[in-house]
Amino acid sequence: MSSGAPVRPHRPAGPPPSARSIVPDLVAVATAVGSTGLAAGGTAGPLVATAMTGSAALAGVPVAMNLAGQAGAALVLSRLAALGRRGPGLALGFTAGAGGAALVVLAAALGSFPLVLLGSVLLGAANAAVFLARYAAAAAVPPDRRGRALGRVLFATAAGAVASPMLLSPGGALAAGAGLLRPAGAYLVAILAFGAAALAFGALSRFGASAVSLSSGRPEPGPAGGTLKALRSSRALPAVAALAVTNFAMVGFMTVAPVHLDVGGDGLTVVGVVVALHVVFMFCPSLVTGALADRYHPGYLIAAGGVVLAAGGLLGVLAGGHDPMLMTGHLVLIGLGWNGGVVGGSALLGRTASPELRTRLEGIGEAAMGVAAGVAAPLAGLVSVLGGYQGLAATLAVFSAAGLAVVCSRVRRRLT
Repeated sequence: MSSGAPVRPHRPAGPPPSARSIVPDLVAVATAVGSTGLAAGGTAGPLVATAMTGSAALAGVPVAMNLAGQAGAALVLSRLAALGRRGPGLALGFTAGAGGAALVVLAAALGSFPLVLLGSVLLGAANAAVFLARYAAAAAVPPDRRGRALGRVLFATAAGAVASPMLLSPGGALAAGAGLLRPAGAYLVAILAFGAAALAFGALSRFGASAVSLSSGRPEPGPAGGTLKALRSSRALPAVAALAVTNFAMVGFMTVAPVHLDVGGDGLTVVGVVVALHVVFMFCPSLVTGALADRYHPGYLIAAGGVVLAAGGLLGVLAGGHDPMLMTGHLVLIGLGWNGGVVGGSALLGRTASPELRTRLEGIGEAAMGVAAGVAAPLAGLVSVLGGYQGLAATLAVFSAAGLAVVCSRVRRRLT
């Protein structure tokens, strides 16, 4: 006999679809705030190193340390995401980045280059948080819309990432007024940007406890034999390779390009404008490329990225590292090629990774980008000393074209 108690329909765990649908927008806004600090590690780092040591050969060392920190942090943050704590993990990454920026400012005041390197490692955690945020958006939407969600966050990242190099000159004036090296001003901006993003993701995570989730809310089962063993047999390996090759090429160019423009007498204002245009083309096409990744196979985007990177490298040979107009076109193409490779690689990773491994493979993909870039940064400085900017541009053009061609051949074989 019925007890008369109403029967409630079963509802899946987690927030309702209407709440999850706003996650990409919330993540995009928070990421845009945090990305305002990106120029500290990528653009100001080489300038600080050159100013402190007097040698362009060491320009890539802070960038390498920054990217090493990014690679390590990516694995930690993805592990937290797999445990159902994606939002708090992103907040932790931004907090560590703000602390690293503060440490570099202190190092500039003390004249300690080793302390700059230590701060650069911590700064990398915020870089990892900026770029892993795209997967938080993708996890909140159906599979056929993941490319668009990735693109939305990368597009929003452009707002802060473009503003970041544009703040080199006013930040430099602020730093000079405080008795610091002018390039250290970018780190003052990073303290504020990363700190604000940490607060935003922390608040978003607390809100997510009842309405918006930045993760499944449940720990993912660990893969048998470990994630690296699973990666070797995974269909996602070409996606990880595409991310690594693309970032290697882009960071190799961007480690040396600002220094060569500055040495050529163009000043921080011109450097900031040229780098800002490069960043625009890194991120702003993402709304289009994300939609293309959903409509067509992501391998086409990866191939297009390789072609554009190679073309940009050839233009860099003509620019020679000093002509502002040619350098602008050169770095615009490098940014556009990076966008194709990263959006295509990220979408391919989401399409090929098994659900139980996806979050960990996202971290491995981000770590691979960091490791590849960490190797590229110091090598780029040395190659430019030995062969000039033309030699560096030619080398990276050949590498990116060949590397992504191999990746695309692997993707095609797995499709047939």
